[in-house]
Amino acid sequence: MQGVLTGFAVIAVVIGVGYVLGRGGHLGEQGREVLTRLAFHVASPALLFTTLAQADLSVVFSDRLLVTALSTAAVMGVFIAVGVARRWGVGRTTIGALCSGYVNSGNLGIPIAVYVLGDASLVAPVLLFQLVALAPLALTVLDVAGGDGKGPLWRRLLTPLRNPIAVGALSGVAVAASGLTVPGPVMDPLELIGDMSVPAVLLAFGISLCGSAMPLRGADRPPVLLAVALKSVGQPTVAWALAAGVFGLRGAQLLDVVVTSALPTAQNIFTYASAYRVGERLARDAVLVSTVVAVPVLVGVAAVLG
Repeated sequence: MQGVLTGFAVIAVVIGVGYVLGRGGHLGEQGREVLTRLAFHVASPALLFTTLAQADLSVVFSDRLLVTALSTAAVMGVFIAVGVARRWGVGRTTIGALCSGYVNSGNLGIPIAVYVLGDASLVAPVLLFQLVALAPLALTVLDVAGGDGKGPLWRRLLTPLRNPIAVGALSGVAVAASGLTVPGPVMDPLELIGDMSVPAVLLAFGISLCGSAMPLRGADRPPVLLAVALKSVGQPTVAWALAAGVFGLRGAQLLDVVVTSALPTAQNIFTYASAYRVGERLARDAVLVSTVVAVPVLVGVAAVLG
């Protein structure tokens, strides 16, 4: 239980600092936008590269990865189906689908894995799946949807290679797969830059709360409620059913996949929404509400399966 509360407390403090900075106007009118651009174009790609370049890619072929991939696809598929039926638009539906299945496996998942599951590496399958497959695919959809739909086919197919997040993740995987060791003079500054990613994202999120309307109001209420329900209840339920009923996982392995699936929506989604200027309030509200709801959900999961 302590791990759950510790992880949430750390995030709450940094977001609170961002809120205070925003209220006082200490970073100016463009403070949030600068932090968002810093995280999206510089710090996050560096963090993804340094993380994945040193990762054990054998976890990609584990049962945990399959459970993660299938449960994520299930809840995101539901949101996409509803978004198409309700005509929420490609960009907004993509952001909402990410809110439904993209978990906070980094700055919240790692401390919870350490304190609740006893091993930080247990979030690796989720982290790798999201960084290597889910994020590049979703950002490619946002890139194509935000463009004019013109240009040669080869240029549109190479869209992921022009996205800094995708480039950082895919470059890290390439280095890990090759077995190469990045020299210290190269890796050390990248790690230093990457360390800015999580604080920048959380501070920008805190600033965005200043002067904003209360969550769960206005036109974004239906997609926010749907995304939070799928993220907080749907995804861990599907993960439990798959892990126990299909893959036969029991004990600590079952607790691992259900806990990681019950993590709230990652703040990264707000960064993506801000960078593409689509679904920003949807992402902000889904992150905020799912983070609050995740506290009793994670405590309950730990109590029942732990």
